[in-house]
Amino acid sequence: MCGIVGYVGQKQALEIVVAGLRRLEYRGYDSAGIAVLADGVLDTRKKAGKLVNLETLLGEDPLPDSTTGIGHTRWATHGGPTDRNAHPHVSEDGSVAIIHNGIIENFTELREELTNSGVTLSSDTDSEVVAHLLARILPKVGDLTVAMREVCKELEGAFTLVAVSPLYPDVVVGARRNSPLVVGVGDGENFLASDVAAFVDHTRNALELGQDQVVTLTPEGVSVTDFDGNEAVVRPFTVDWDAAAVEKGGYDLFMLKEIAEQPKAVADSLRGRMTKDGRLQLDEMSLSDEDLRGIDKVVVIACGTAYHAGLVAKYAVEHWTRIPVEVEVASEFRYRDPIVGPGTLVIAISQSGETMDTLMALRHAAAQGARTLAICNTVGSTIPRESDGVLYTYAGPEIAVASTKAFLTQIIAAYLIGLYLAQVRSAMDEADIRAVLEDLDNMPQAVDLVLDTVEPVRAIARELADCKSVLFIGRHVGFPVALEGALKLKELAYMHAEGFAAGELKHGPIALIEEGVPVVVIVPSPSHFLHDKVISAIQEVRARGALIVAIAEEGDEKIVAFSDHIIRVPVVPALMQPLVSTVPLQVFACEMATAKGHDVDQPRNLAKSVTVE
Repeated sequence: MCGIVGYVGQKQALEIVVAGLRRLEYRGYDSAGIAVLADGVLDTRKKAGKLVNLETLLGEDPLPDSTTGIGHTRWATHGGPTDRNAHPHVSEDGSVAIIHNGIIENFTELREELTNSGVTLSSDTDSEVVAHLLARILPKVGDLTVAMREVCKELEGAFTLVAVSPLYPDVVVGARRNSPLVVGVGDGENFLASDVAAFVDHTRNALELGQDQVVTLTPEGVSVTDFDGNEAVVRPFTVDWDAAAVEKGGYDLFMLKEIAEQPKAVADSLRGRMTKDGRLQLDEMSLSDEDLRGIDKVVVIACGTAYHAGLVAKYAVEHWTRIPVEVEVASEFRYRDPIVGPGTLVIAISQSGETMDTLMALRHAAAQGARTLAICNTVGSTIPRESDGVLYTYAGPEIAVASTKAFLTQIIAAYLIGLYLAQVRSAMDEADIRAVLEDLDNMPQAVDLVLDTVEPVRAIARELADCKSVLFIGRHVGFPVALEGALKLKELAYMHAEGFAAGELKHGPIALIEEGVPVVVIVPSPSHFLHDKVISAIQEVRARGALIVAIAEEGDEKIVAFSDHIIRVPVVPALMQPLVSTVPLQVFACEMATAKGHDVDQPRNLAKSVTVE
């Protein structure tokens, strides 16, 4: 959600903070602002709308030179996306400025208390109360870090907070609870941000911040304590990609770049997973073989695209291990009193590692005694840190809001976990496991072949750009692919799109079919036992006027007689088909959104990482 940047050092803070906010635009926002300290004075500028609006304001009304500053891109929750609700928020006496990500659940009580004490609030946000609380306690404790710790104890909810004060120049203080914040460690300068992308231009050395911790930055160093003031242990890590990875690299859109990066992302996620003797190894997973042998149920928790990756994984993991697999929408998981315990492996899938619904579901599962395992793309994020083990996907930074390479690599990671479970439980012969791993090793080349042949997909998307609705159907692993194709179209083209299991058509969805409605069909291989049943479903909707777009295997000639358009994908094993059939649907949604004139990388109302429930 919100983007946060803080800087203290020797350079011009304004340039660094604005550049950092630009790097974080992908997270989604509707206003932006900045505060700097200069000559004992706190100065702010903020503006609703895109970052360019703030930059225009800064050109008209410049900020003074400063080496300490904080910046923010806001996603509106409490209070609309207006200038007055934009961050930073400043206390009445001008002694503190704060920026905030998250939701302060007890802000109503805090706001009433402040109002009753004579404080006038100038925004509709939950965030502003923090500035006034800090200003009230600061004279009593005489230290911005101590004041932050005391205020955090009064707050309920999820929050990242960053504060500066003209009373304490060359100091930036941050705090986190259930919301992302990472430290960048430089030479004579230090950084705070929601994401390492904000400071990777300046340093790749970073520190993970834990739950309920306060961090103090000066040009000379970084100190971290818990909310009680005890020194905290933090883990350093190195960002393994550079600033070029978050540039478009010659592509018009980040999404197009990330679609094109999928062969490499899949290859990187598979690299180093097999020993010399041909056995699968997952070194970073941490869970012991003994732990895994005791598993009698797997539960996958995830949201959005990651949920669809979990649905794909269910087919493979159950097939390979004979362990029952449940796939749960993370936001609903803990509210239905789920049955999990020591024999349950709960797999949390999250690209960012900060998805709040998934994090809270993970904590609930851990509290019930379940074993927990994260599939994540972001080193040092909260979900991997709080899990018993982790499998990183190594997809590299994903900037476009609509997920592409994360989806494919999440499937790869889930497949690797399924195969590893089969290996340690002797549910598959070693030769069979090696055969599947060889199939996986062929997938980067297969995805590359798809990318070489997607131009007809773009033409079809342009042809259908004026349609009002698109339906997607599939069976077996094609069903979650249909769900993902529909989601991409909703996200990017802002149109009605639904995915269905093809066998469910007669149970209601076929009523949606009318003359000219496009139906995208994920067709299994002719060798698959469901091929003929999918052909039958196509005939049913075609008889009612549907326009058929088939995603079909090379060499499938039977499909020709029943399709208006055919998008060919390489011949791959059945469980591998989602890795190739999803790619044309990503291109289809991207091209249709482009034809409609939409912002593909930052679609309306959406944020890259959902860090509030």
